[in-house]
Amino acid sequence: MTQLLKVQNFNVSSDGIGAGEDQTLERPFGHVEPEKLFAWAGATASWPMRTEPGGSRGLDDYLVRDYARGIGAEIMGRNKFGPQRGPWQDHEWQGWWGDEPPFHTPVFVMTHHQRPSLTLSDTTFHFVSDDPATVLDRAKEAAGGKDVRLGGGATTIREFLDADLVDTLHVVVSPMKFGSGVRLWESPDELLDRFNLDVVPSPSGVTHHLFWRK
Repeated sequence: MTQLLKVQNFNVSSDGIGAGEDQTLERPFGHVEPEKLFAWAGATASWPMRTEPGGSRGLDDYLVRDYARGIGAEIMGRNKFGPQRGPWQDHEWQGWWGDEPPFHTPVFVMTHHQRPSLTLSDTTFHFVSDDPATVLDRAKEAAGGKDVRLGGGATTIREFLDADLVDTLHVVVSPMKFGSGVRLWESPDELLDRFNLDVVPSPSGVTHHLFWRK
């Protein structure tokens, strides 16, 4: 069975920005307000951080529910793991997620500055400095036959797209502009040489862009 590299539920503004500038410990998305980008997902019945009953059903809910299905490992960039830059000053920082990270799989963190692997609950973070193809091979091996999710951010997704390693992408475009930040694309049309694309508007106001290889 073929293992896929999948981008799922990755959020960008209408001008293609997935995160803002000037990331800090208090502002993981920089100047961008993540609540605006993720509002569509937080409104669904299947949002994992929902504390009250209710929530919407339909396409948005299905895609939130599908996020972890069949995923055996994740790859992310260092900036998704934390705000530090350069060599690690210490190993106390263990990610944004506390003692119970939401991944429940091995996670491979792309970084130029390696550090020992870190296990929190049922998630182990491996810090790797290899090229995208090598990291993907390691992630597929760790995934035990399941698919691998490419979690972001936008720079890391572009690296894997440029290396022609991505099999499917689901990008959620929200109807707002941020003007500056870390950009996934100028236009989704940039990917049409390699991917088929379905564009599906949602009643929540976002537009789901579903790409799969030609």
